Amino acid sequence: MSPEFVTGFILEALKVAILLAAPVLVFGLVAGLIVSIFQAATQINEMTLVFIPKMLAVGLAILIFFPWMLKIIIGFAESLFMNIPTYIR
Repeated sequence: MSPEFVTGFILEALKVAILLAAPVLVFGLVAGLIVSIFQAATQINEMTLVFIPKMLAVGLAILIFFPWMLKIIIGFAESLFMNIPTYIR
């Protein structure tokens, strides 16, 4: 295995990880921002108020994006398994 191959493989794995995490993180960020604006407007400073909406938003994001996420990870795994003979050399 050459250093270029290892670098390319790691970059592809990181790209897949970022693609899989991005929708969930964005939904959590938006939910947190909305709750923070609500807290600022009503002057309710309860730290635990943020967790339930964020959990619901993350769950919703997983439900919405799961087929797409599954397609991405299956494509990565298929390319990984199909190229095992190339990786061994």
